[in-house]
Formats: sequence, structure tokens, C-alpha cells
Amino acid sequence: MKAEGGDHSMINLSVQQVLSLWAHGTVLRNLTDTYIEAKSNLLKSDSKMWYWIFLWALFSSLFVHGAAGVLMFVMLQRHRQGRVISVVAVSIGFLASVTGAMITSAAVAGIYRVAGKNMAPLEALVWGVGQTVLTLIISFSRILATL
Repeated sequence: MKAEGGDHSMINLSVQQVLSLWAHGTVLRNLTDTYIEAKSNLLKSDSKMWYWIFLWALFSSLFVHGAAGVLMFVMLQRHRQGRVISVVAVSIGFLASVTGAMITSAAVAGIYRVAGKNMAPLEALVWGVGQTVLTLIISFSRILATL
């Protein structure tokens, strides 16, 4: 592949040149540096784990309850007490989910601490948003009616 005209933006590397970069360790050094940098960002204390899991659960729950609140407010706009009922219902639902998120986030962080594992920030995201998703699934299913 040759660059045509005055276009020098194309890179012309042969397979041998690419493999020589790998053999000299340029690629390995970059991969190692990326791994070390990712490893330094781990959440090591249980309070940091709890904080980040809870933070993700808080904001995902706030998003869900905010959307539900706007929907309730719009649908009950003409009802005389509808606006008050929607604010009360969203507030109680949000406080209940935040309380549950506090407890489960502490439990997950405690399990990680007892197991001696560190947590990546992406894992905290999965645990926090997962709590909200699981709460939504349980709320919309009929599983609570059977208990």
C-alpha cells in the first residue's frame, strides 16, 4: 500500500515490521502499563467499595424514580390531589430503594473484604445499577404477591 499524491497519513507497515515491534517489547510494554494503571484504580477498602456501589445505586434509582415521578405528575395533572400523591409516592419509593441500596451495598462490600478481593470501578457500576434493575424486575413482577 503506497500513499498516493501528497497523502502521507497512511502508514505502510509490513508484517515483519509489526512482529518486530512485538518482539522488541513495545506492544508488551504498552499492555503492561495499561494493566498496571488499571490495577492502581482498584477500590481496596470496604468503605470505598460501599461508597461507589451505593453512589451508582443512588443515581440509577434517582433516574428511575425521576422518570416515574414525571410520568405520574403528567398523568395526574388534572386530578385535584394527583400532584401531591405523585410527590408522596415517588418520595416514599425513592427513600425505600435508597435504604435497601445502603444495606445491600454494605453487604457486597463486606463480602469482598472478607474474601480479600479488590473491586474495579466497573464492578461497582454493575453492582449499583444491578440493584436498581433487580428492584425494577421484582417490582413489576408478581413475585411479591405470592409471598
